[in-house]
Amino acid sequence: MNGSSRTGIYKEPVSGPVPVGRLGVQDDEQANKRYHGGPDQAVYLYSLEDYAWWAAELGRALEPGTFGENLTLDRFSEPVRIADRLRIGEVELEITAPRIPCSTLAARVGDPKFVKRFARAGRPGYYARVLHEGLLQPGPVQWEHSAHLTGLEVFHLLLGKNGDLRRALEAPLAERVRASFERQR
Repeated sequence: MNGSSRTGIYKEPVSGPVPVGRLGVQDDEQANKRYHGGPDQAVYLYSLEDYAWWAAELGRALEPGTFGENLTLDRFSEPVRIADRLRIGEVELEITAPRIPCSTLAARVGDPKFVKRFARAGRPGYYARVLHEGLLQPGPVQWEHSAHLTGLEVFHLLLGKNGDLRRALEAPLAERVRASFERQR
């Protein structure tokens, strides 16, 4: 907990296998369930490659879990698309949405202007739904790309930039993102 507000952004690395169920990683907490968590945003993925980029950009090392992710990959298989599927051991995930920056993330990083920096950087990380529950442990990631929009295209649409809203609505998006796009139609 940070100050008087409750947040789930502070994550600690775990060693060894951890169970992943329909609603996410066991013992992981999402404090603001209006924007985080649920079956369509059960797991938030970020990459070590993006951590390295941010460390160079910010001029300092960042602690694991700084971005609030509950699964850190070495790198993403680019381009990340909505409905891409990842299999890591027993667990299968499906990408549903990019992360949108918020004031909690800015506070975590210690930069009140970080929301805008994060949006400009185009390194959002991605939410996923759990298609197959099981034990998650370090190992190879099998990545199967879909034909839907890229996560960055959806990220730009969510930030109010031009894009193909009709095509986005054809993808199996997280319900919160779908509702946001349907309000824009």
